[in-house]
Amino acid sequence: MKRTILFASLFTVVYLTSCKPAKEEKEEAGKYIVTSPVRIDTSFTKEYVSQIKSVRNIEIRAQEKGFLQNIYVDEGQFVKAGQLLFKIMPKMYEAELLKAEAEAKAAEIELQNATTLAEKNIVSKNEQAIAQAKVDQAKAEMSLAKLHLSFTDIRAPFDGTIDRLPKKLGSLIDEGELLTSLSDNSQMYAYFNVSEPEYLDYETNTKGRGYTKVGLLLANNTPLQYKGVVETIESEFDNETGNIAFRARFPNPDKLLKHGETGKVQLTLPVKNAMIIPQKATYEIQDKKYVFVVDKNNMVRSRNITVSGEMPDLYVVASGLSDNERILLEGVQKVKDDDRIAFEYQKPEEVIHHLRLKAE
Repeated sequence: MKRTILFASLFTVVYLTSCKPAKEEKEEAGKYIVTSPVRIDTSFTKEYVSQIKSVRNIEIRAQEKGFLQNIYVDEGQFVKAGQLLFKIMPKMYEAELLKAEAEAKAAEIELQNATTLAEKNIVSKNEQAIAQAKVDQAKAEMSLAKLHLSFTDIRAPFDGTIDRLPKKLGSLIDEGELLTSLSDNSQMYAYFNVSEPEYLDYETNTKGRGYTKVGLLLANNTPLQYKGVVETIESEFDNETGNIAFRARFPNPDKLLKHGETGKVQLTLPVKNAMIIPQKATYEIQDKKYVFVVDKNNMVRSRNITVSGEMPDLYVVASGLSDNERILLEGVQKVKDDDRIAFEYQKPEEVIHHLRLKAE
């Protein structure tokens, strides 16, 4: 009987000793940091999908019909203004010029004869005037023939880079047929669309918009080393999207940017009374962002939020939260809906001040 009582007492001691650390550990693990959104006047950088265009991009087309006799350039080649690019077989146009020159010479001889006879009153002054008109007409036709002949030499109108050459040597070319495109890539335009509220913020906050300087994020997520400048804003909003187009100009001394490329313009936008939360308080599911809101019973519930802007370690919240709600700051990967938690509240100003890195 004594052995039984002793055994029971030892079992109770061991049980209490082993259970106490586990309980304390559970309570310790249940302590979380909670904070709230905060309202501030700030600015943030927003990315806009953009289309990159050359400052000048034109189609080079044939102005005369004929066989493509010579191609003097290659695809991707840089050419100078006035450089010869193509030659359309000129034989027919040379013959037309010779014919026009001969007709002009004959008309001048007729004019000389009519002038001599008019001075001797053999013919009237009208005959001399008719002869003069024939000379003028012949010279006009000669000038037109020279113009047609000059069109067989196709030259670059400005410095630029040659695009694809769809026609090969010896091809029969029709008037107006595309021979290539020419792009001036010394500087580039980036076109991007901005919503009406952001446009109004941009236009009414001149001091806070960073002197209109913008960055460009390339398709491989590397930033262009040169900054651009917002030059123009279109005059009308698109009725379907509610957006308006901006145009920024970027220097391109390395010729890295090409006509038709895509990227993301990084524009700094001022925003007043913005709701700010730490990025580490959020998690993402299928491209949607969520936070855990702590209710009055200390239970956490997930909430979908809309983010309108991003700053280092911070998000600008457009909707989904109210100012006085409490959100879970740390441990978002450790809790689930309807968990009751013990927490320590930290003021949002202190959280933002000490914030360094986003939570993993």
